[in-house]
Amino acid sequence: MEKTSQSYILARNKSFCNFCPGYCCYRLPGASLLLTAEDINRIARHFAISDGEVRSQYLENKNTFRTREDGSCLFLAPGKMCKRCSIHEARPRQCREFPYDGPCPYLENSGLLEMIQPRVERALSIPPQVTTAPDPSDHNR
Repeated sequence: MEKTSQSYILARNKSFCNFCPGYCCYRLPGASLLLTAEDINRIARHFAISDGEVRSQYLENKNTFRTREDGSCLFLAPGKMCKRCSIHEARPRQCREFPYDGPCPYLENSGLLEMIQPRVERALSIPPQVTTAPDPSDHNR
């Protein structure tokens, strides 16, 4: 059996997307998400607003989403490890089709992963909670 097919079985299985923290939801230099009129209309129906409101609230230029300062999609839910797309049912076609019947490039190209992973980790970081020891006098009340 060919070693290449074995080593990339997870990368070629789209079920990996269910457990991914959203690597493809971060804009890389020179890349953009192309939104069609159909995508914009689907998102508008999802939010029960007009196509024009979607364009003014969420788009930059004519056909791509604005991003947060870290380059992440506006609809990427913070603080969740997986299933982070807050508009999953209405997501654009380009998002639905990624990685286009090929292996996930983030699992195959360590350079891509090295660019995105620090941003994902920052987005998922939750400040440590301060815990205090219980007050023994409260127990006696």
